[in-house]
Amino acid sequence: MTGSVVEIAGERLLLLPEKAVFWPAQKMLIIADIHFGKAASFRAQGIPVPRGTTTENLVGLDALIDLHGAEHVVFLGDFLHARAAHASSTQQAMLAWRERRRDLRLTLVRGNHDKHAGDPTAALGIELVDEPHAVGPFAFCHHPDLETGGYALAGHVHPAWVLATRFDSLRLPCFVVGKGRMILPSFGSFTGGHVVTREPGDAIFVTSGEAVHSVR
Repeated sequence: MTGSVVEIAGERLLLLPEKAVFWPAQKMLIIADIHFGKAASFRAQGIPVPRGTTTENLVGLDALIDLHGAEHVVFLGDFLHARAAHASSTQQAMLAWRERRRDLRLTLVRGNHDKHAGDPTAALGIELVDEPHAVGPFAFCHHPDLETGGYALAGHVHPAWVLATRFDSLRLPCFVVGKGRMILPSFGSFTGGHVVTREPGDAIFVTSGEAVHSVR
């Protein structure tokens, strides 16, 4: 799979086809909007949706951590979808994963869903911070429209881009890279996307799941 390298604030970042960002200098994997327990939350309301999204998200995380040698994962908000995400099946899967990844540093920048869902269990060993969270030249956020003291890396929007021809169209997750902020696509399974428009100075990078492509 092929990512795309961007240089921001003197740092090299790799935009990954799997809808995440890797910061090689810090061995840091940056994830937006994983929404653990979203399917469980829907099922708790009587809506029949597929099971297994938590496992799918954890398998995806494992693959990226191993591929890039990540030592630190930063979640840009919406780690848990709702209070129903504290269901025992979801918690057990996450705790079993954490037991295998005890040496991995985890940080959660709280987002709007986290405030409603409540903090994840302390047994997961996650450092909990509020936005903006400064690391080097970057301000890690959930919301992309905050005033920060650095270049913002954010989520919340679940950005998508429409590629169209005369006869067909395709909507793909995308990274929106602007002068003062980058919006990451949602990492989580079963999270959907919101079609964005390009603002002046924005570069759009779509991901097919296999490669990241710049949109001209």
